[in-house]
Amino acid sequence: MIFTVTNFGRRFGVGLALGVLCGGLGWAAPLASPESCAVLRKHGQKVEATTCYEALVRSGSAYLRAEGYWGLEQYTEANEQFQIATSASASEKDSPGGGALVRVRYGMLLHERFNNGDAVDLFKEALQRDPNNARAYLGLAVVSVDGFDNKAGEYALKALTLDPKLVEAHELLAGLALENGDTPQALVQADAALAVAPDALDAMAIHAAVELLADRSPDVWFGKIRAVNPGYGQGYALVARQLEMHYRYEDGIVYYRKAIEADPRLWSAHSALGIDLMRMGQEDEPRQQLEMSYNNGYRDGATVNSLRLLDSYKNFVTFKDETTILRMRKEEAELLQPYFSAELHRAMTTYAAKYKMTLPGPVQLEVYPDHEDFAVRTMGMPGLGALGVTFGEVVAMDSPSGRKPGEFNWDATLWHEMSHVYILTATKHRVPRWFTEGLAVHEEGVASGRPEWADRLTPEVVAAIRDKKLLPVAKLDRGFVMPDYPAQVVVSYFQAGSICDFIGSKWGEAKLLEMVHSFAEVKTTPEVLQADLRLSPEVFDQQYMAWLDGRAGKTAANFDAWRTQLKALVELEKLKSYDLVLKQGEAVRALYPEYVGEANAYEFLAEAHLAKGDKKAAADVLTAYERMGGQSPATLKELAKLQEELGQVKEAAGTLDRLNSIYPVRDEELHRHLGELWFAQGNFAGAIRENSAVVAMKPLDKAGAEFQLARAYFAAGERAKAEETVLLALEATPGFRPAQKLLLEIEHPESAADSKDKK
Repeated sequence: MIFTVTNFGRRFGVGLALGVLCGGLGWAAPLASPESCAVLRKHGQKVEATTCYEALVRSGSAYLRAEGYWGLEQYTEANEQFQIATSASASEKDSPGGGALVRVRYGMLLHERFNNGDAVDLFKEALQRDPNNARAYLGLAVVSVDGFDNKAGEYALKALTLDPKLVEAHELLAGLALENGDTPQALVQADAALAVAPDALDAMAIHAAVELLADRSPDVWFGKIRAVNPGYGQGYALVARQLEMHYRYEDGIVYYRKAIEADPRLWSAHSALGIDLMRMGQEDEPRQQLEMSYNNGYRDGATVNSLRLLDSYKNFVTFKDETTILRMRKEEAELLQPYFSAELHRAMTTYAAKYKMTLPGPVQLEVYPDHEDFAVRTMGMPGLGALGVTFGEVVAMDSPSGRKPGEFNWDATLWHEMSHVYILTATKHRVPRWFTEGLAVHEEGVASGRPEWADRLTPEVVAAIRDKKLLPVAKLDRGFVMPDYPAQVVVSYFQAGSICDFIGSKWGEAKLLEMVHSFAEVKTTPEVLQADLRLSPEVFDQQYMAWLDGRAGKTAANFDAWRTQLKALVELEKLKSYDLVLKQGEAVRALYPEYVGEANAYEFLAEAHLAKGDKKAAADVLTAYERMGGQSPATLKELAKLQEELGQVKEAAGTLDRLNSIYPVRDEELHRHLGELWFAQGNFAGAIRENSAVVAMKPLDKAGAEFQLARAYFAAGERAKAEETVLLALEATPGFRPAQKLLLEIEHPESAADSKDKK
């Protein structure tokens, strides 16, 4: 399976074959050069451009033939000629500029044809031949943009240092700035491109996108584009991509359609349209658009894998009611559907009341046990794909079975994504990334009623706080889109969530809803802070950092000492020096109490307490671990066992129930035992759910599983379901006396009562 990233042409719309490349080199006729052909194409003179490229194909230069075939969209032939032009035996006419230019152009072709790895190698080869080659740095920037790599801006700025008039570099920086929410800088770079080249089409498209994102008319700028080239569909596609990046998927669909209308052969736009339609929950038209792209040679990773995903839908089953559509893989649907459906409805009820709104239509939730299928849903999107993603009223997420036990809390993810559904709807998708992500992180712990799921201080976050790497709130979007260091996306999620925690604690939860309404009015972050909190961004940052220092400053200051002491604690645990583990473990935990990851002090302390025979102390430590957000299934099961042994039956059931929120997979014994605990406590709905899970796992003791489920139904007063289920038990084992007795009680309750009285 090939996984490639969305190409630069889709993201920013740059006509990669259209740059001013070869003027003044003296090795090509002025009327049939890559430059002259590019100018004709750029200005919409398709017939003349085709004639020009055909002339290049007849050239004696392999490089010019490569450019000609590329311009004619004969990519295989272009690749062959570029191979000749870059071979060791290539003549000077095939290697203009010492071979650097040919390698840059060959790299651009490979990038356009979804091979970024080899493209990067060619750009680097070009720089070996010409260290000051601006276009080689531009090529590296183009590839970095595809992967949301922070080096994209660095490479583009280097290119401009070497060639301040490199229009495409200005346009690339303009697009990056707009993705990051920096509209002023986007306009500066777009205007810089237009100052060099008044016909800079992508710079005009950036201006159009700025107007649309501000809910103003873009007509003036589209008029300018049409004046240069009426068929420049890439301009509309660039705008559509910017709309996508700002959560406005339906608006993006509108502009991809405009792109196709302007240029019906813009296969990247057909593909992008198909993918966006899939994100809106459609299947028929997406398949049509994606197949059209594929059949016309546009076979990037997003296109290929989206088609494969559509093909896989035959393996899914769909559950529908008035407000929800739940799609799950057949083999796990029977087990997981009761958990997901119940929590989905609970989240919707909670958010509808909290946000004072009703969704306009049903929510579609897709649950993928194969993470690669889920990854297809998020291709080309920044800061996404880890656990879940929301496209309006369509949510896609990993199934618990698609992740390692303990690293994924499906329930918290569901609450996170459902917050997005409501906030995107409430703001008409006009909300900065930092706020909607931050509010969703905040709601994982607040709206769900599970404070242990709240925004936690992971080591990456603590290190960033220690090193003062947090971004100003007005620039926080950048941390999600173009991170400057590997952990910055994770850090930005924490920062955004803790900002919402700070606002909620200081001004109240209602203030967050006020901010939602302000963002719906297309106000910027500084404007919303001033309007709703009466603070400038700078003053807000100061107050937030002071609050955060009170929450995490001590932990950040102790971080290095904690790491050193934890390593020593690990060694003590290996040696089973339990007295020292108990003595030093408490000190390690005090340095960083929020740490509940692998090799944490809580589990070491619990092990030591158990070794000393103190079950209560072990249970107390693991209870603290659970409340701090620890979610190792093995550890939580150990806690539940200890709680039950200590007579804390209600607490044991609660612990196992929390484990279901983390990883409700095929653990037959867990579900069976929790069903028993719930039944004993009179929680018959819980007993029904757990015993239903056991039945869904097709256990060897089918009769026993069906009997326990029937018993729970009967206790809950659901006589018809109880009878249906107990008959299944007897069908599996006709002589099963407990089931026979239960059937008698169901069908003849008076006789059963008389029998009990006689006894």
